[in-house]
Amino acid sequence: MLVSIDPSTPRVGIVVTDSYPLEDLDHDTAPLVDALRARGVDARAAVWHDESLDWARFDLLVLRSPWDYPERVEEFMAWLERAEAATRVLNEPALVRWNLDKRYLAQLEREGVAVVPTTYRTVVDDVAAELRAFADAHVVLKPAVSAGARDTGLFRADDPAALELAARIVDAGGTVMVQPEIPELSAGREKALYVIDGELTHAIAKGALLAPGGGLLGGTYEEHPELVAVTDDEEAFAHAVVAAVGRATGLEAPLYARVDVVDSAAYGLVLLEAELFEPALNLHVAPHVTHLVAAAVARRLEVAATRVG
Repeated sequence: MLVSIDPSTPRVGIVVTDSYPLEDLDHDTAPLVDALRARGVDARAAVWHDESLDWARFDLLVLRSPWDYPERVEEFMAWLERAEAATRVLNEPALVRWNLDKRYLAQLEREGVAVVPTTYRTVVDDVAAELRAFADAHVVLKPAVSAGARDTGLFRADDPAALELAARIVDAGGTVMVQPEIPELSAGREKALYVIDGELTHAIAKGALLAPGGGLLGGTYEEHPELVAVTDDEEAFAHAVVAAVGRATGLEAPLYARVDVVDSAAYGLVLLEAELFEPALNLHVAPHVTHLVAAAVARRLEVAATRVG
């Protein structure tokens, strides 16, 4: 149970899990909690599967790093339903549910957002036909519901391992995404553009992740984030993606969004993913952003209080 000396102090839970691998630590929660406390907010990390917590005691829950959810999706979805019944959750649970399945990319494409050409297949034979059409070119296969590049692979289309991965995804009840390789992405030129409460605050390059032939470079998921500049076109693109999300879902603008892009010779500037659930903000390499995130959370608290009042 939570105890607060002043019951009028707003209480915010930063939603996390209880352990992280050394190569994928949560660098955001501690500085964000400190910044919120400096603003007079009773903020604390809250493990999503901690059954001792009374979620109704929080005025707001901010989803940050519940990164073990892919191994316990049904449990997490049940928790999310309980949490939103008890208090306000950001980003909105309806937006999280929409964002969990990467088929949202097709919706954003219909809203005018340029995306990597993608097909979505639920039958292995259909994936095989897709791969034959690529001949000996390279392709990326991934499940529509995934995180941290789980079950994601870069293969020559005629590599039997590609079809083996597809079969594993389908056998688990998933949908296979089939995409052409983007050489610029394989070279590590992806940028993560962060939009916090409508403001583009910073951008991160995290380097290449996928090893040719399947699997991850170095054998584990490990980002190497570096702060990078943003072009005017990239900033406009990030805002256009967030606006398209609003049109596609009918929901309010997200508290936070990570818009992953790459500028490719073949397709131009394209969206790789719009992460609206639990993106690392990389505050350890962009510490100047911490107070901006805290201010955005405080504004949402004020809006909530006004609505209640």
